[in-house]
Amino acid sequence: QVHLVESGGDSVQAGGSLRLSCAASGDFDVRYCMGWFRQIPGKEREGIASIYLGSGNTYYVDSVKGRFTISLDNAKKTLYLQMNDLKPEDTGMYYCAAAYSETWCPTLRPFGTTYWGKGTLVTVSS
Repeated sequence: QVHLVESGGDSVQAGGSLRLSCAASGDFDVRYCMGWFRQIPGKEREGIASIYLGSGNTYYVDSVKGRFTISLDNAKKTLYLQMNDLKPEDTGMYYCAAAYSETWCPTLRPFGTTYWGKGTLVTVSS
């Protein structure tokens, strides 16, 4: 069992920055991939960034490349998402997730048993 708690969501103006955090606890190891997902009301949840714990390899959806950075503090067991140059279309509920295997990391589509946090809200105004 893996328990995830997100924080850091806020309301910001376009061009601003935010750093989201996801505190992780429970039974997981370097064979897990962790990621950040975004959901807008009425739309499917979208994977935006992932990191494979074993190698540190990171993956991003095209819309956030160059603006967002995913990272992991192993000592604190905390996943981060640094978001710069935010745009109104970045508005949404942000979730972190963890699932076994590196296979899903590049696709940003977890499969199998997937653990989710409850989300944190990001609002970007123009």
